[in-house]
Amino acid sequence: MRLLVLGGTSFVGRAIVTEALRAGFSVTLFNRGRTGAGLFPGVPRLFGDRDSGDCAALRDGGPWDAVVDVSGFLPRHVGQAMDALGDRVGRYLFVSSHAVYATEGLEPGSDESAPRRRPVRDTEVLDGSTYGPLKVACEDDVLARYGERATIVRPGKVVGPYDPMDTFPYWVRRAARGGRVAVPTDPRQPVQVLDVRDLAALVVRLLADDRPGAFQAVGPEVPVTLGGLIETCARVAGASVEVVRVPPEVAPPMFPLVRGCWAAQRRSAARARAVGLPTTPLGVTVGDVLAWDRGRGEPGLGVGFSVEEERVLLGG
Repeated sequence: MRLLVLGGTSFVGRAIVTEALRAGFSVTLFNRGRTGAGLFPGVPRLFGDRDSGDCAALRDGGPWDAVVDVSGFLPRHVGQAMDALGDRVGRYLFVSSHAVYATEGLEPGSDESAPRRRPVRDTEVLDGSTYGPLKVACEDDVLARYGERATIVRPGKVVGPYDPMDTFPYWVRRAARGGRVAVPTDPRQPVQVLDVRDLAALVVRLLADDRPGAFQAVGPEVPVTLGGLIETCARVAGASVEVVRVPPEVAPPMFPLVRGCWAAQRRSAARARAVGLPTTPLGVTVGDVLAWDRGRGEPGLGVGFSVEEERVLLGG
């Protein structure tokens, strides 16, 4: 299969390209060439910048059997790429997000038919209030252009080695230190995290099967709470922890993996699993993230409590 990846060198895209190459796909990358420039030697690259609207390199390449759009966050990004590609691509797989779903009235076990948020097209500011609605607009545009040749993948929280976000590494690293762990929510809160390699395997399987439709990709297979995740992280690291609940008002906003809507952390992955979403055990993901984080020298994290803040909260 001839595959074009829009992005392909940062975390999710990197994992998808790795899996596609392992599966024997012929891969071409389109990106700015700034991130992961030394990755995937020998893989052809086309250069452009979706933020500035530079998609000219897409007009002359191909054709491709499929494109994976990992870097489309705005309707303009998607529209310009589709205009440049024209009919020189078979299937268009758009990596969306579970942020497209509305949370009002959401029930545990929701599937791909859950109501989405209203699409937004009048802003290019990406923040907590616009990210999901902009992704909704992107989804709609892909479906309108490609119809049965469109595939939408909606991941939940994706974790694993090379994660540029600090949220999961925070808990892995904190649990590895052991001792009393401050948690600014009910530790029984459910958590859904998906190994990035499982997401990549699903994407490649969907392409290989030429499968249309929408698929929400969430994990792990065995349901876990935030407290249970922390205990798993400690066990993998050979540490012992005591999870201590602290008032939510003492925590900075957007605290790692703390969510107000519990039902949004109990989504169903049945449809994705039925077509090939694998299930890496949580302990394996934790172990690989722990090794990766230590291997990169455990740089400072910009989330959660500092060691001193937590010490004060827990009374020394």
